[in-house]
Amino acid sequence: MTSLKPRVVLGVGAGIAAYKVCELLRRLTESGHDVRVVPTAEALRFVGEPTWAALSGHPVSSEVWDGVCEVPHVRLGQEADLVFVAPATADLLAKAAHGLAGDLLTNTLLTARCPVVFAPAMHTEMWEHPATRANVATLRSRGAIVVEPASGRLTGRDTGPGRLPDPAELFEIARRVLAGGGDDLAGRHVVVSAGGTREAIDPVRFLGNRSSGLQGYALARTAAARGARVTLVAANTALPDPAGVTVVRVGSAVEMREAVLDASAGADAVVMAAAVADFRPSGYRASKIKKAEGAEPEPIRLVKNPDILAELGTLRRPGQVIVGFAAETDDVLANGRAKLARKGCDLLVVNQVGENLTFGSPDNEAVVLGADGTSTDVPHGTKEALAGVVWDLVNARLKPDATA
Repeated sequence: MTSLKPRVVLGVGAGIAAYKVCELLRRLTESGHDVRVVPTAEALRFVGEPTWAALSGHPVSSEVWDGVCEVPHVRLGQEADLVFVAPATADLLAKAAHGLAGDLLTNTLLTARCPVVFAPAMHTEMWEHPATRANVATLRSRGAIVVEPASGRLTGRDTGPGRLPDPAELFEIARRVLAGGGDDLAGRHVVVSAGGTREAIDPVRFLGNRSSGLQGYALARTAAARGARVTLVAANTALPDPAGVTVVRVGSAVEMREAVLDASAGADAVVMAAAVADFRPSGYRASKIKKAEGAEPEPIRLVKNPDILAELGTLRRPGQVIVGFAAETDDVLANGRAKLARKGCDLLVVNQVGENLTFGSPDNEAVVLGADGTSTDVPHGTKEALAGVVWDLVNARLKPDATA
């Protein structure tokens, strides 16, 4: 009987990060995926065939000559629902970009008609070399998703971009690609803000809000899984960096404004999911404010913070799509429509917030209002589901000639 499980070919390149892919394989198999591991011959120097076979439940080979009667070099690619290559070395990216087919994995890449994801891992100099960048551009132009590597400690003493993202994050990309949406954001650069800004009162106190950043991170992950180059401006979150996403960390509303405006200058779309404080203290106390016995504290005077969403609407370049979020506690739709008209954005995601509602929760529900008069109800569900709807609406408004 044919398996109804999603069929994944997990290609493994010859990099030290291959050991991390064992965890990705475990997550895929335990979540109900039928995984065939196809390593390169050199990859087996890092993690041996018995490990891959035991974790996947399937025999493992790197050669086109094994099991020739089943024509594996054609069948694996033809029958797969997803081909996921990790780590994708510079050598493997070059072979894939030029259509070379010297082993079972490169043959599988040529015969695959399903989504293909590459998760590169290599030293910084190799990742930044013009040849590698050209190969990545070629693969992306053909519809492959090439995840941006993480920055961090590499082999030896080196540190920089080129690190394989966390296996949990790679699993989320695989799951989202399998869920659909395709690569309709390939070639696009999108900016997402997330989290909640903090406005310092003194060295130990601040004005803040309850935003966890979960919705913004879901938007960033979903866009990356759909092929976009993503810049995430994150304020005061404790969440792991999404795989393939460039993360810029900020603290205050003023810092967020600077980072968002800088990143959005050449972006195709900007989604402001962060909870940006409307006000900040007019002055900062360099020393901790002491409690005086028997005396009331001095009032803290507030001043307005910059309105980043409104400024984006004013500075937008032709074809750029701007999305705002409206967190309301009452008169939700009325306040949302007024904010949409006031801010000049294309879409406004309106949701009701409050204690134990939306903030910090894995779920959300919203109404997405369009400047063109449309209204899209998003029923209660995961924040990933809402993210998918938002990107569907954004993609429908992007002009074809805006693709980079």
